[in-house]
Amino acid sequence: MALAPGSAAQTGAGDDQHIDAPELRAFVLALFFIFGGITSLNDVIIPKLKELFTLNYTQAMLVQFCFFTAYAVIGIPGAQLVKKIGYMRGAVAGLLTMMVGCLMFIPASQSAAYPLFLLALFVLASGVVIVQVVTNPLISLLGPARTAPSRLTFAQAFNSLGTVIFPKVGAVIILGSLATVTAAQLSGAELDAYRVRETQAVVNTYLGLAAALALVAGVVWLNRNRLKGESHEASSVRGSFDLLRRARFGFGALCIFLYVGAEVAIGSLIVNYMQQAHVLGVDSETAGSYIPWYWGGALVGRFIGSAVLARITPGKVLAGCSAAAIALILVSISSTGAVAAWSLLAIGLANSIMFPTIFTLACEGLGRRAADGSGIINVAIFGGAVIPLMTGGLADLTGNLTLSLLLPAVCYGVIAAFGWYAVRPVAPLD
Repeated sequence: MALAPGSAAQTGAGDDQHIDAPELRAFVLALFFIFGGITSLNDVIIPKLKELFTLNYTQAMLVQFCFFTAYAVIGIPGAQLVKKIGYMRGAVAGLLTMMVGCLMFIPASQSAAYPLFLLALFVLASGVVIVQVVTNPLISLLGPARTAPSRLTFAQAFNSLGTVIFPKVGAVIILGSLATVTAAQLSGAELDAYRVRETQAVVNTYLGLAAALALVAGVVWLNRNRLKGESHEASSVRGSFDLLRRARFGFGALCIFLYVGAEVAIGSLIVNYMQQAHVLGVDSETAGSYIPWYWGGALVGRFIGSAVLARITPGKVLAGCSAAAIALILVSISSTGAVAAWSLLAIGLANSIMFPTIFTLACEGLGRRAADGSGIINVAIFGGAVIPLMTGGLADLTGNLTLSLLLPAVCYGVIAAFGWYAVRPVAPLD
């Protein structure tokens, strides 16, 4: 994403120009925190809705499918919107859309209908997509190009901070409210009343988020003119996909698809995985308390990674972390008890640098096509809809949740290959 030449803030292809607006960094970091936390709440909602609506794993993973389908639907239009109205106004549009999605949990609960929860999550995710279209390229431009992977990794650490805090609180509020009776024991009006009562904890959580989002949107709107001289290269929605013909970018977009899918699939199954008798055999609230350890590993790893990536070739770091994730999955599925549990959670640490590193390596050299590249990358996040659904389907098909983790392992294998491929320098697009 580029700004007009000659303005106070600008970028060019193949040079080291960047936006000189340090006051925007806190704003961008706050947005990373918000959308990271909201996304991770799905890991808490899935076991809740699975019990209330007596779902199998495939049906429960529709939560992630509907949430991440928004990336495929909204990614490119979101990029076009941001290019038309600018970074700050685009962020406001995204935040208000997120707020609407949160408010839609009210009718979903009152009707006790699973499809309405899925629709609310899609609208919420649509706002998240627009905000991400703003934040990913913007943080890359808030400093020298050579340190972009390090800077984006640092920003992703705040994303991880949200993924640690939100599910920790959500596990207590949402999973802690599960009644002693189960939905499978009820029918008719009693079942509907039970679902309305139990989903109220979900509604209250998202009402609080809606209020916070309205406040943040107001603050951003008051600062909507802080970034001067902003302009973007015009291109059609169809034209944006031409970037996929660029080998480096196309391979990177595929890896974003696979990485997000693998990360989300593992996070979504943590509660049910820990509840298995051969792992920890704990109740849902206790199992939910382990989710922050998974995302916390990514938080710690991103702070460490921001320093490591400034000194070691990003492609090599990406390949090493991907290999570590594969090894941890193999240890977990071949072990029991605490070893199986903690080796799975440790994958969060291996995940830490993957998204920002893949993003910056894939988009390296795009210059004035950076906005289009960000839109395509957001479409690739659709992997968070597909891979978890496939993992859930594999668990249902084999009757073995543990073995279904082999699918994320395959995803990490492809990412490791991209890491080695991206060690080579790439010519600027322009």
